[in-house]
Amino acid sequence: MATKIRLQRGGHKGYAVYRIVIADVNAPRDGKFTEKIGSYNPNTNPATVDLNFDRALYWVEVGAQPTDTVRNILKGEGVYLMKHLKGGVKKGAFDEAALQQKFEAWKSGKEQKASTLIANQAHDKKKAEELRLEAEKKANEAIAKKVADKKAAEAAAKAEAEAAPAEEPTETPVEEAPETPAEV
Repeated sequence: MATKIRLQRGGHKGYAVYRIVIADVNAPRDGKFTEKIGSYNPNTNPATVDLNFDRALYWVEVGAQPTDTVRNILKGEGVYLMKHLKGGVKKGAFDEAALQQKFEAWKSGKEQKASTLIANQAHDKKKAEELRLEAEKKANEAIAKKVADKKAAEAAAKAEAEAAPAEEPTETPVEEAPETPAEV
């Protein structure tokens, strides 16, 4: 029986979560499977992979063919590196202790890269928030300046309107000469 290591879809619409399963080549995507060896959640950043490393290594060594996505996941988790290193031990290129040392060095380098990436993302997010806050402060200052200018203009217009009636002299009626009766 030919086996494949594939993803089996779960989750809900718009939020897919996958199980990594061992299944017969002819089985449908979400059909029967032989064994579940892990899960994969691409919705998180970075994607979350929960993998039973020993079982995945066993199935790869037995000859189960992974799909392209699962192959990338297994490479990222180090399954193929371990298979390669075990091949070197079988050939006598190095011993089991060197295998563990090389694998641990690779794993620590990977973890360091991941932590650096997460730290950089957090720094970039903080920087973007600071820039957004600065832009908002500038916009608020510009709006406050416009409002202050408008209020100053209104106050000046009001003061001018109040000063205008005060400046106008009060008109006193000019006495006109009495009219002489018209000659008859």
